[in-house]
Amino acid sequence: MNDPTAAQSSAVATFRALHESGCFVLPNPWDVGTARYLEHLGFKALATTSAGFAFSRGLPDGAVPLDDMLTHIRDIVTATTLPVNADFMGGFADEPAGVAENVALCIETGVAGLSIEDSTGDSAAPLYDFNLAVERIRAARRAIDASGIPVVLTARCEAWLVGYPDASRVSRERLTAFADAGADCLYAPGTRDPEEIAAIVQAVSPKPVNALMFAPSPTLSVSRLTDLGVRRISVGGALARVAWGAFIRAAQSIATTGTFDALGDAVPSAELNGVFAKRG
Repeated sequence: MNDPTAAQSSAVATFRALHESGCFVLPNPWDVGTARYLEHLGFKALATTSAGFAFSRGLPDGAVPLDDMLTHIRDIVTATTLPVNADFMGGFADEPAGVAENVALCIETGVAGLSIEDSTGDSAAPLYDFNLAVERIRAARRAIDASGIPVVLTARCEAWLVGYPDASRVSRERLTAFADAGADCLYAPGTRDPEEIAAIVQAVSPKPVNALMFAPSPTLSVSRLTDLGVRRISVGGALARVAWGAFIRAAQSIATTGTFDALGDAVPSAELNGVFAKRG
């Protein structure tokens, strides 16, 4: 019988080693099928996407309840042999005690890592107060330490994504404080400016930095981000949005033209059956 604790410990060790051995791509599946296909392609670790999963449920990002998110994270963990990082949003709580309680629940899903962000969802005050944001990361760190399973804690500053004033300074200030509060990896999604990315890497060094690639870039690639000092690259909900784009275009074509020409871009069933039969 498989030992889930041993499997999780092995995944955590592998995930931590990836952060120490250079730069790697951490793609974001949104269901079991996409997780297994990404493993098939040879990626070394995966991360959930709150947006991708929410869209699959017909919900906006941020509207999935905690229990449903925990079930989803567990489904992704059990679908693959790879380490999985949970996009755990804001920890599903405002106060540090609630964050700690929910982080403990997330660890029980078998994840190798999880991220906590500092956005509130309130447009009038889009980021948690600085001191509270830091305490939330400390609480997550305490919950991880208490579990005895050293999952990788990623702390996110959402200043760029929420359009916060002086996002460059605010991001570096907060990420540095989050690193001091016990975060293992730092992440400021939203900027694709090479100089900004390099400044973030320098600010939190030697701790690793995650970069988000959510759209094509003429200046950034895996090799370029590696040169900038980035250790981890994720794509958030971008793969899910690519899939939605293909679906919407094909469905709209059928609805407006009355033809089925758009189905010519479909992946053959035999190809998918061949991949998924290996895990059947």
